[in-house]
Amino acid sequence: MKFLPHLSVLFSILFISLPSSHSSSSNDKIALLEIKKALNNPPLLSSWNPQTDFCTTWTGVECTNGRVTALTISSGEISGQIPVQVGDLLELRTLDFSYLTHLTGNIPHTITKLKYLDLLRLKETNLSGSIPDFVSELKSVTFLDLSFNQFTGPIPGSISQMPKLGALQINDNKLTGSIPDSFGSFVGTVPNLYLFNNKLSGKVPESLSKYDFNAVDLSGNGFTGDGSMFFGRNKTTIRVNLSRNMFEFDLAKVKFARSIVSLDLSHNKIFGKFPRELSKLRLEHFDVSYNHLCGKIPRGGLLQTFEPSAFSHNLCLCGTPLKAC
Repeated sequence: MKFLPHLSVLFSILFISLPSSHSSSSNDKIALLEIKKALNNPPLLSSWNPQTDFCTTWTGVECTNGRVTALTISSGEISGQIPVQVGDLLELRTLDFSYLTHLTGNIPHTITKLKYLDLLRLKETNLSGSIPDFVSELKSVTFLDLSFNQFTGPIPGSISQMPKLGALQINDNKLTGSIPDSFGSFVGTVPNLYLFNNKLSGKVPESLSKYDFNAVDLSGNGFTGDGSMFFGRNKTTIRVNLSRNMFEFDLAKVKFARSIVSLDLSHNKIFGKFPRELSKLRLEHFDVSYNHLCGKIPRGGLLQTFEPSAFSHNLCLCGTPLKAC
């Protein structure tokens, strides 16, 4: 019985030193109030009352077991920059700042503390500057959406080091340069690539030909050279949009996956005869206009169901739905 007092002291020390879920939850609440303050207490966050339960009554906040796991602030009059305190919400799985046209600055480095983050959407804001390399430190992110912003500079090659990334949406920015060579060596899953409506240029790395992309959209850029590496008879690709570039390759030599349902190659310098393979696809969207294609459009399949405009302004295409050969 002599040891009981010592055991009592030991258990007291352990109890004091172990972090409680209550204190962690309190830290989340403090971080949220700091975020509200950094955003100048906007009306959109008027429900963020310190006297109420942030997990059940605060707009845009979702919790699991008392911890903030999702923060969505969108479609409101928010001005300023993304508060650095978002990095203090250590259990976040979803971070969404979208449709905030007065949100400026760049992505804060503190975001790298969010080791469980699965979805990062910073869409249609006024964020600018280069996409920071440290985004690649978010190893749990499966969906990265930085579309409709003012980002400039090159695509960070380090994005290829995000092992769980399933979709990369960086379209509708002002990005320059080409697709990084490192995109030929993704460390994990092969993400859908949505790079359209930027100022990207140059040739697409040939190393991307080994990948079986589900969806690729490079439209509205200045890419040159061969774009046929995204195709292959044994691939399972569903959607490809290479329109409004300067791609130049022989369409007759391309082998198409039977899985393709959407194909847009319009406004390029693609040449050659029209491949019969295209008549075997179950296409929902199709456009090869404004190219250098020639020859007869094969009958059969769904090709004749598309408007003449989908085939127009080529070198010498003929046959239904265009004029007879």
